[in-house]
Parts: sequence; structure tokens; C-alpha cells
Amino acid sequence: MDLEERLAVFIDYENLALGAREHLGGMQFDFGPIADALAVRGRVVARRAYADWSYFDEDRRMLTRHQVELIEMTQRMGASRKNAADIKMVVDAIEMAFERDYISTFVMCTGDSDFSPLVHKLRELNKRVIGVGVEKSTSRLLPAACDEFLFYDRLEGVEVPDEDQGAPAPKRGSRARKSGTAERATAQKAPATSRRAKAAEAVAEAVADANAPETSAEAPAEAETKPATRRRKKAEPAPVPAEALEQAEAEIEAVIEAEQEEDGSGTSDAPMEVRVAQTLGDLQSSTSGAVTASALKRTLLRKDATFSESDYGFRTFGEFLRFLADRGFVELAPGPSAGDPEVSLPEQGDTDAAFALLRDVVQDSNGSAALSGLKNAVRKRRPDFSEKALGFRGFLQFAKAAEAAGTVSLAWDDDADDYLVTA
Repeated sequence: MDLEERLAVFIDYENLALGAREHLGGMQFDFGPIADALAVRGRVVARRAYADWSYFDEDRRMLTRHQVELIEMTQRMGASRKNAADIKMVVDAIEMAFERDYISTFVMCTGDSDFSPLVHKLRELNKRVIGVGVEKSTSRLLPAACDEFLFYDRLEGVEVPDEDQGAPAPKRGSRARKSGTAERATAQKAPATSRRAKAAEAVAEAVADANAPETSAEAPAEAETKPATRRRKKAEPAPVPAEALEQAEAEIEAVIEAEQEEDGSGTSDAPMEVRVAQTLGDLQSSTSGAVTASALKRTLLRKDATFSESDYGFRTFGEFLRFLADRGFVELAPGPSAGDPEVSLPEQGDTDAAFALLRDVVQDSNGSAALSGLKNAVRKRRPDFSEKALGFRGFLQFAKAAEAAGTVSLAWDDDADDYLVTA
């Protein structure tokens, strides 16, 4: 326990939330992937988020579920409100660095270069500093100042739409923030089916908008001569504009992420082999040495304090790992001490092997499957599957690459309001 890193997390919430909305296709910021990434790096003893929470009313519930202390910064005018939050965050971090010697690592969740002097000062005090920020809204100066920097959009569990799919970014004014908050609140309350419907509606509206100018311009001149003919011509199906398809794809990417959360692929309700594989993969990528069974169990407990192998019918954690090893989910090797073996993931293979896995899963589903539930089906076959480990930003981009390789076919299905993958 004495060798564990103790982490204190400070969140510049406005910077992260607005950065995710403006640069990640309008997606809502979720602290869960950050919490999982930090769980493999040490024991988090303090979590604080700074913002004017009247702009992020729905987000407070999400942060509260992750045991984050909300620091309220009252409404002020212009930049002074933002500066007040930054100053409060800096003062609290310096105070904690002097008063709590046992904290060895400070996690600064922001992309603002104004925090660079704070990072330098913390390192002078012999503290390790980890930065977290949205890639496109992070200053180039900040990552270089930190001991380690994590880009939010590259973390496991963050489904980022393709770069050409995002909707136009809203302005940073107060009205834009309020409307964004209302949109997020509405999206959280709506079921997944309504989100799929929005994608289909976006295509229909775009087609209608594309035809409207032509109809309004020509109708006055020919209304008396050929009204019926003109109506028939306009009733013919028009090609779907590219912008509508991009917007629909962004909606589907959001549906994939939401349904994975509902089905438990990124939560504590996920199948245990998936949780173990994801945690083990994070540990292997963040540590230079081998991962032991004891380190793996400590990390699982950080993610879910209620975890117990006895809930799955095993007397010891070692027995549970042997069960997973017999089924090819993990590999075991002699460790530094008896009863504490080294644990590793089997080789995942290259991109072609991942494409073949996707094809096999689709073929087992009678040759076709909806995209929104396909990632969960792939992980049931291979729990350590991660499209990000293969260099893809999201599962939709992975599926498109598989289509380009000729492994599967991808097409929009109006009846299902979803992409249909066939093999």
C-alpha cells in the first residue's frame, strides 16, 4: 500500500466540457474514462471540479456519481468569471501540495496553458503532474510541461465521431452554453431509439431543404401551366446530401456509445472478463514492468470497490484468473512470489485479424447486424477488443475501414434507423 501513488484530481470543467462539445462532434463530456485511466495509475484521494454549475446542471449528477467534489464559482461578468475559477483551482492545488505530503501526483484536467506555471511549481515541489485535455483545445505548451499528458479523445471508452461528422461548433457565449446544456439534458432523457430517429430525421430534413429552394424559385413561373407535372417531378427521390449523411453518422456514433453504456460495456455491469481485459490492457500500457495478479486486483477494486471474485463462484482471485486463462482471455506466468503470478493479454493480432473477427461475428448473426450493438457482440467473442488500440478513433471508423478492406458491407437502413453491417 505504501508504494501506491496517491493522486489529487483538479478539473477545469468548463474547459473540458466546451472542448468536447466544440471539437468532438458535439458529444457530452464524461468523467468515467478519465476515472478508469487514473485507476491504473494510483489511488485517487481527492477529486475537485471548478465551474459555474448553473451552466452545467445535468453534468453535476454525472460528476457526483464519480465522487467528485463540486466547487461552485458564482456568476460574474466576462473573463473575470473564468479567471476566478482558474485562480481558485491554483490556490487549492498549491495549498494541497504543502499541507498533504502524502499526495505524490497531481492530475490537472485542463487544456489551458495558463496553468503551465502551476505545473512547473508542483514539479519543483517534487510532485508528479499528469495533464488531461481535449486534443484540439489543448495548448501545445501544457503537455510539454507535464510528466504525462492524456488526451481525452484517445482514452478507452470515448467514442469520437469521425472528423468530418461533427456539427458546427457553437459559440462560447452565454446563450450558446445555455442552449448546449438544454440539449444535453434533452439527450440524456431521450431513449436510444429516439436518438436513432434523429439521425433519420436529419437525412429527411436535409433532403427537404435541398429541394425547397428549387421548388420556390420555379413554382411561380410554371404554377398555372404545369402544376401537376411540377409536383410529380419534385416528388421524385433526390440524392441524399453529403452533409446529411455526415450528421446521421455523428448521431449513430452517439447511439453506439450510449447503448454500450446501457448494455454495460463501459460500466461496472459489464461481463467480468471484459472488465478484467480492459483493466489489464490499461495497466500494460501505463507501466513498464509486468503486471501481477495483486496489482490487477487492486486496480479492479479502485474501479469498483464492491468487486469480489466470490460473486462469480470463485474462492480466490488466483482461481478466477486460472479460469480466464483456460478460456484464452488472459495468459499467466510465474511471478515474483508464490501465489502472485504475472498476468498479460494474449496477442491481439493485426488489423486484418480484427476485421476477420468482425466478419465472423456478423456471420454468426445470420449475416447481418445493426452497428449500434455490434461492438458488444465482438467483445463477447474477444473481451480485450479495442478499436483504439488498432489506431481508430471510434467503432464506426473501424467498421468503415473493414468495409474499405472488403471484409464487410456497411449501409444505412431506414427501417432500423441504424447502419446495417453484412458479411
